[in-house]
Order: sequence, then structure tokens, then C-alpha cells
Amino acid sequence: MTETLADPLAARDHARAMAGTVVESMPFLPPVADDLPEGVGPEDHVWEEIIAAGGYATRRLSRGSRLRLIDLRGDACASILIFNAEMPTERLNIADTVKVQWNAYLGAGKLLLSDMGRVLMSIVMDDAGTHDALCGTSNPATNAAKYGEGSNSGSYPSGRDRFLLGVAKHGLGRRDVHPCVTLFKGARIEADGSITPDVGPFAPGRSIVLRAEMDVILVIANVPHVLDPRAEWSVTPLRASAWRGPVTGEDDPVRTATPEGLRAFSNVEDYFRR
Repeated sequence: MTETLADPLAARDHARAMAGTVVESMPFLPPVADDLPEGVGPEDHVWEEIIAAGGYATRRLSRGSRLRLIDLRGDACASILIFNAEMPTERLNIADTVKVQWNAYLGAGKLLLSDMGRVLMSIVMDDAGTHDALCGTSNPATNAAKYGEGSNSGSYPSGRDRFLLGVAKHGLGRRDVHPCVTLFKGARIEADGSITPDVGPFAPGRSIVLRAEMDVILVIANVPHVLDPRAEWSVTPLRASAWRGPVTGEDDPVRTATPEGLRAFSNVEDYFRR
């Protein structure tokens, strides 16, 4: 095979012969799925991708879009960065997300807030119940210490390095990799201040649906949780599926659930009133 691919014409023919090949982890173009919600047509389906174990993905989603993430085998770990797509200097602020909502444990009805007091995305459905807004993600040093190697091109890539690849696709750099939220893996603060991770593995098929309240850029890294106690590097594929949807209405129950949340939504509406 190596000798064949050394010939440019043979390499071209080999590459063309791969057209139509389907592998376990890949984006599907055009997006296709047989389990879209009722009322969502193929014309509204904008993203369908299986993110590999140790892989990453990034996408720009318009306001009103829904993003469904599915833990296909029970051991996915989706660390996420979110940016205002129009002005990426505005991005997810984990500290404000926690303190404004008086709650460090995310789930259905909770908001992911920016550093400018606006809702970037809201959680409209969650049957996983194990998420982490406390610990962040791994870096090359943590992975090297735990697994013996942590480079981006190696066997045990870190969340931070995967984020660097993802943000670069939008013209962003190292300073734009900010604290993240991690979905499908939990962490709880004990009475003595220690952190107890809840990393499974869990039953396959758990899912969460996020609604974009602004035009957003998402970067997802699917790598083991930074506090995963297992000695082996353990993570499984993650499915991302997104479709267009209506902008949140004034009577939406997530919008009106708390005074703090209502103010954050009002800030979003003021932004789009310009």
C-alpha cells in the first residue's frame, strides 16, 4: 500500500475510491437522521456528527437552534466552549453561570451564561443528570502525569489541546480557550470541600438538548474527565445532532423560571434589538 500511495496518480485513485465510505466517527453531509423530533424536517437539520473518542468538533449555530448530544455507549465526556458568534470576545462564563443561578449543578431548565450577562444556551431537556461546571478539562501535563503521554497527536490527547484545534477554525487562539462546562460526567462538592467525580460508565443513550439563545460558536472536546479515577484512558463516541428552531418566546417556562434568568433573557433581547 505504501508503494502504491507513493505514486501520485495511484494515491489519487485510492482517495477517490474511498468516496461514500462510512466510518464509526464522522460528520454526515448532508446531515441525515431517522429520529428527528416531530415537526422537524430534513431542511431544518443542520448538523449530524459522531465525535470520536478523543476527538473534537466545532459548529456555528443560529439563534433558536437545538443541539442534541447523545452519549452513545455510556462513557462519553463532552467538554464545551461557547462563544457569541458575532463577537467571540463574549463567551461562556462558568462563574456567572453558577453564581447567578445559585446552583453549581446543571440540568433541565438551567442556563449557560456569558460574561456579559446574556444567555448563550439553555438546557431544555436532560435525562443524564451528571454534568460538571466545576473542574474544567484536562491539559497535556495532567494527561502526561496520568497516562504517560498527553500530546495532541498522541494516544491520549487532552481537552485543552482539542479546544485549541477547534477555536483555531474560527480564527481564535490560545487566549480564547476559557473555562468549560462538561456534560455527561459529574462532580460534586462534599461538606469538607473535596470534589467527588461521578464518571460512570453509565447506561448508553443518555441525552441532553441545548437551545441556542444567541448565534453561537460551539467547540466540543470528547476526552476523559480530568478527575476520572480510572487508570486507563476511557471515553466513548458522542453523537451531535442539531436543527433549526424558533427563537424563545416571552412565555417560555425556562425564560420565566427565575428573576435572574428573566433578566439574562432580557439582556439577549436588548442585544438583538439594536
